[in-house]
Amino acid sequence: MELYKKKCVPCRGDIPPFTREQIDEYLKYLTDWKVLINEKKAFYLSRVYKFSNFEKSLSFINKVSNITEEEGHHPDLKFGWGYAEVNIFTHAINGLSLSDFILASKIDMISV
Repeated sequence: MELYKKKCVPCRGDIPPFTREQIDEYLKYLTDWKVLINEKKAFYLSRVYKFSNFEKSLSFINKVSNITEEEGHHPDLKFGWGYAEVNIFTHAINGLSLSDFILASKIDMISV
């Protein structure tokens, strides 16, 4: 499934978050993403990308920021020398939705 070709849809909070079974179904279309649980006991997607220096990490973060603005879906980003961490979560439903997987797939496309 080519999730990166789909468009993120803003969540108004009127849908339930994905179940673990739904998460597992979509996770197989992503590369090296982990499903973690936050302090509110909700699932989120997380991936750490490795780079050879700070400039490449910053460049990647800038590319991610452009995609997230286009999609209207904004992850939590953390970066420094040689790494960038992306955490994706739909706040309106306190969990994961299809848009989270679409965004992760789009981010994977710029990391290759």
